[in-house]
Amino acid sequence: MAITLFPFFNSLLVFIRDQGNSLYRRRRPKGRRFFYVSLLGIKQDQDIQLMKNILLLFICFFLLLTGCRNAYDNEGLSIFRYNEAAGITSLDPAFARDLANIWACNQLYDGLVSLDEELEVLPCIAKLWSISEEGTTYTFYLRDDVFFHEHTAFPEGKGRKVNAHDFEYSFYRILDPSLASPGSWVFNNVADSGFRALNDSVFQIKLKQAFMPFLGLLAMQYCSVIPKEIVELYGKDFRKNPLGSGPFFFQYWKEGVKLVMRKNQNYYEFDEIGSRLPYLDAVAVTFLIDKQSAFLQFVQGKLDFMSGIDASYKDELLTPIGELNPKYSDKVYLISEPYLNTEYLGILVDTSMEIMSLNPLRQKLIRQAVSYGFDRKKMMRYLRNNIGIPGNSGIIPAGMPSFDTLGSYGYTFDPGLASQLLAEAGYPGGNGLPAITLSTSAEYLDLCKYIQHELSMLGMNIELSVSPPAAIKEMKAQAKLPFFRASWIADYPDAENYLSLFYSKNFCPAGPNYTHFSSADYDLLYEFSLGVINDSARYELYRAMDKMIMEEAPVVILFYDEVLRFAGKNISGLGSNPINLLDLSRVDKLH
Repeated sequence: MAITLFPFFNSLLVFIRDQGNSLYRRRRPKGRRFFYVSLLGIKQDQDIQLMKNILLLFICFFLLLTGCRNAYDNEGLSIFRYNEAAGITSLDPAFARDLANIWACNQLYDGLVSLDEELEVLPCIAKLWSISEEGTTYTFYLRDDVFFHEHTAFPEGKGRKVNAHDFEYSFYRILDPSLASPGSWVFNNVADSGFRALNDSVFQIKLKQAFMPFLGLLAMQYCSVIPKEIVELYGKDFRKNPLGSGPFFFQYWKEGVKLVMRKNQNYYEFDEIGSRLPYLDAVAVTFLIDKQSAFLQFVQGKLDFMSGIDASYKDELLTPIGELNPKYSDKVYLISEPYLNTEYLGILVDTSMEIMSLNPLRQKLIRQAVSYGFDRKKMMRYLRNNIGIPGNSGIIPAGMPSFDTLGSYGYTFDPGLASQLLAEAGYPGGNGLPAITLSTSAEYLDLCKYIQHELSMLGMNIELSVSPPAAIKEMKAQAKLPFFRASWIADYPDAENYLSLFYSKNFCPAGPNYTHFSSADYDLLYEFSLGVINDSARYELYRAMDKMIMEEAPVVILFYDEVLRFAGKNISGLGSNPINLLDLSRVDKLH
């Protein structure tokens, strides 16, 4: 319809032009007030009403034409739409720190390797690789059919082939102090001058010492490949002019309003029957801050996908046992699985610090009493609609292959044992026990109030201190909080990521050991495990360390989170994974 309107539209313009010229040629009566309509050249107000009517007609047809043109542009296109309430701060993979940035970058870029839904490392731009016997040299052999997205900076405006020198540049860029990438830690174990392109198709990395989780680290978005000439062209503005080799290319981004990514017609991956990926024509991301508004748009079909659950619509979308509300079953489906996110209460156990000199949590018996003193199953049922797994094991979450599935250590609800431990610590029935302050943000206040009430039944006085998340994060990093709510989401799919929280050389603020837990035996096991190539043997060591942590109780495990994904019934191929990475390369949308 938009195309057939153009002849009429042109005739309308000619008519208005002729009318304007005719009016302009008439003599203006002396003394009569007039004004200008510069577009048409009108000078006499005696015919203004006529021209107003013509202009009104023009505007109406212009709006009609615009609406038809938009409908024509979108006709037949499969556009996947989701909202990102947290906003996106950068489309440069060097700054893919937050989930919002990670999701967008995962559509635009690729790296040497990727992860499947079971978090197994798969080939990506590297078609195969080898690891030296001592575990310190990784050699990657690259595909020869991967191209960067088209750009005028490339010869003939086409996409340039990705080569090993691009990876060498991209990885050294991450380590550049002037860039200040939050992902530089990924390469902490890389030897000096450890990145080397042996030729266009072979890339080599040398480590200081064996570190078996390293291959999984390379699947992070920090390790995406980017072209040097485009980065140098845009400089700091590369963050909003991204260019990679992923399944979608960047088209438009108005920060805080909308992001559009279009299908890469030259993407190198194909599905099992030989069809080129991706299936979608485009991805559109909006940035509504109000999650309730985004939920309403999803229910109305204006968004295709929604991740996680918010208190504002939790009871509307889910039943009390965590299943999809039947009223939405004809429009929506739910995917859920364990998420590599452990929610816990952290305890500063460094007795040398003045802040802990009088705190009763300096005693292991009190810390253990806290862990035995509340019912995690009831907490999950009433406060989270059973979304998540009660934290009755260690710091390693469900979903990790080294998770303690046998329940051989950890804490369950046992108020009798909790009372016994208090008595052994010198506080029978909680008598004489000083008040203990628990720091949290408002988002987790309901959970902390529940724990406060449960422990009060044992005679423990828990006082709650509520601060903004940023303040909690800063004070936690400076070891200024004796007792705090926290969580740890895996950066890469290996339990070492969680166990590093208790390595004595990782004391905050330089590292993530916020509890200042220290054990020589633990450190020896941790360091030894890093070089163990056999997965099964390494997992046994991981569980031994996890058990040591639970015995000393520097943390109180609350629950292991779950990935929740809601999608319209016309969306297929969405899938899920324990790190909640959004991969749209195989998603399709039916009209």
